[in-house]
Amino acid sequence: MVREPEDQDQLQSMVFAFFKEYRIARLLKQSNITKQAGVAVLDVFRAIFSLVFTQRSLNRWLKQSGGEGFGKDTVYRFLNSPRNNWRRFLLLLSAAVIQRISRLTSDDRADVLIVDDSLFSRSRSKKVELLARVYDHVSHKFVRGFRMLILGWSDGNSFVPLTFSLLSSENERNRLRGVEGSIDKRTCGYKRRKESMQKATDILFELLTQAQGMGITAKYLLFDSWFAHPATILMALKHSIHVVCMLKAPPKVHYEYEGRRMTLKELYSALKNAVDEQRSLLLSW
Repeated sequence: MVREPEDQDQLQSMVFAFFKEYRIARLLKQSNITKQAGVAVLDVFRAIFSLVFTQRSLNRWLKQSGGEGFGKDTVYRFLNSPRNNWRRFLLLLSAAVIQRISRLTSDDRADVLIVDDSLFSRSRSKKVELLARVYDHVSHKFVRGFRMLILGWSDGNSFVPLTFSLLSSENERNRLRGVEGSIDKRTCGYKRRKESMQKATDILFELLTQAQGMGITAKYLLFDSWFAHPATILMALKHSIHVVCMLKAPPKVHYEYEGRRMTLKELYSALKNAVDEQRSLLLSW
């Protein structure tokens, strides 16, 4: 779909308004995303940001528009710089968005943090840094790629992504490529590479700490059964947040209820009996 000139003007007007309202230039600077040479960072970022809404590739846009004074080398240098802290930028922007959404949200509504990981497949890649064999829970096979761990915020109506981590594998045998030796170890890009080789549950609480440090709070933390280990649940409580999840049922794991240690099956039966008793009492009234 090719946008008409008037649509292009309307799009650019909306993009400029968004950038002004959320002070994107300031957020970029706070995230160490600054001009290195030549074209201003804000102009490059605005052009890349607009591509999402025009449904055009970078190469096509460069051919049709002439690049607005810069070429693809400038764009690639901007995107690939290990100095740019994109995770901090997303967190700063998300915090500003949530602040505006919260004004419209009732205090009775429970806001939550949601964590999930998804497969980022790179089946044809061979030389990508830290490319790994990761398990696909859908196909039940190991594939080439990464796991994208994402932490988001929701009030039950809106969802805002907060921060993320692209994970390789903590098992060295599953990593097909290593880290390039030329990268500056002082940069956030190198720190993200080191982080990608850690356990997902450890990274989860690093992301949670960053979000809470930005003033983003929630009543509950939601995740699926893959994260539902007792140690993970206890660690969440130390971060002053309760957990909602589907529990696993390993026979050696016990839960305490009314002073008794129970397996998950026994706990479910006890709670079901308690609910049935309450229902009977209400019906008898």
